[in-house]
Amino acid sequence: MALEDAKTQMDHAFTREDLRGPSFELTFGGATSFLRRRYTKDLSGVDIAVTGVPFDQAVTNRPGTRLGPRAIREASSLQAPDAPYGWPFDVLSERAIVDYGDVAFDYADVPAFPGAVQAHIAGILAADVASVVLGGDHYVSFPILKAYAEKFGPISLIQIDAHTDTWPDDDMDRVDHGTMFYKAVKSGIVDPTTSVQIGIRTTNEDTLGVHIIDAPEFHRIGPEAAAAWAREIVGDRPCYLSFDIDGLDPAFAPGTGTPVWGGLSSAQAAALLRGLAGVNIRGGDVVEVSPPFDTTGATAIAGAHVATEICCLLGWRMRDGT
Repeated sequence: MALEDAKTQMDHAFTREDLRGPSFELTFGGATSFLRRRYTKDLSGVDIAVTGVPFDQAVTNRPGTRLGPRAIREASSLQAPDAPYGWPFDVLSERAIVDYGDVAFDYADVPAFPGAVQAHIAGILAADVASVVLGGDHYVSFPILKAYAEKFGPISLIQIDAHTDTWPDDDMDRVDHGTMFYKAVKSGIVDPTTSVQIGIRTTNEDTLGVHIIDAPEFHRIGPEAAAAWAREIVGDRPCYLSFDIDGLDPAFAPGTGTPVWGGLSSAQAAALLRGLAGVNIRGGDVVEVSPPFDTTGATAIAGAHVATEICCLLGWRMRDGT
């Protein structure tokens, strides 16, 4: 059946009529929306909106993550024909997922950028739709979290990362991808006591009360135990999942701005994310994919899989009617 469908399916990003189901479009051709979902700004009947934030003016090392959303979308074409592996349900068939396109902003007006992102995400949430964001550098999570806190109150954070990104910075107007979670905690939009950072392997003495499962501890206990620990920390509170691709070891994700050795393997990341099933996740992002340094495309492929797993986590939560 799939081969027969492939004869007629093309440019599903624009031509598909149903928001549910796989796409058997040729993986090497056509318009590259995320997982061949329909490009639309109409959120009627939508469960999950995937959207890009192509911004990298907050980086401290290598740039290029502004090209991340485009690369992740292209890589996701490989996944569009099949149900995500390892889940007891097919999120592509059970949930209405669309590609909401990218946030619009003036690249030369950096001070206006945070407000543009916050308003963009707030518009999605106002329609009672969950967002999955393709970054972009990690700063983008800060205005996103502001929008989530406006809707849900102080939110819990599950962060997979090589860095805590909580270095002190009391200038709330600075745009920096290493200090935004400091600002998120200090401004009260993230609850540190019910938040956890996983895979950390850079030194930052002040954790601001956020729970840390650093990379050595993660490797010692394994992804299943780390996921169980994270679920215990977060409890049943609304949470947001932020996955910095440098949480993976550079062997699995070389195309990123600040790579650090000793990180998670792609298999460990998959087990960790699937082990989080059942958390009260309300949205998520995958950030810091930098195509100029991704010579084989492995990092974009990893990013596409992470974004798909976030969709699965959201879909699993929605199955419970919450």
